[in-house]
Amino acid sequence: MDLTLRPIGFVRSALTARKNAPRQGIEGAPDAWIELADGVLEAAADLAVGDEVVLLTWLHESRRETLQVHPRGNKAVPLTGVFSTRSPDRPNPIGLHRVRVLQVERGRIQVGPLEAIDGTPVVDIKPVLPGE
Repeated sequence: MDLTLRPIGFVRSALTARKNAPRQGIEGAPDAWIELADGVLEAAADLAVGDEVVLLTWLHESRRETLQVHPRGNKAVPLTGVFSTRSPDRPNPIGLHRVRVLQVERGRIQVGPLEAIDGTPVVDIKPVLPGE
């Protein structure tokens, strides 16, 4: 089976290197802009300042062959399968980011906090449902 994903946009962030990015947004990540592709602008028409959304990204600098990691890079913690961690290194490096919409402009959305680095492809945007 062949799966094809198309980016709906890209992250524009002050974070330019993976080594400088916090592991989670709540650990000091900056706000960032999502620049949307022209073909999806109508899909963002109802987003509003204050909305909580989940961004799905393709962590393009991740190592896809990684199956086990020391969680959070701590060698004192035993190797753990990546499906039990939030490691960006995994067979399909899909990033999951819960953020708040801070500004909405035609063709771009400011969100935060976001730990994804500049140039990260955005795969989808979904609303956070009540109770999540």
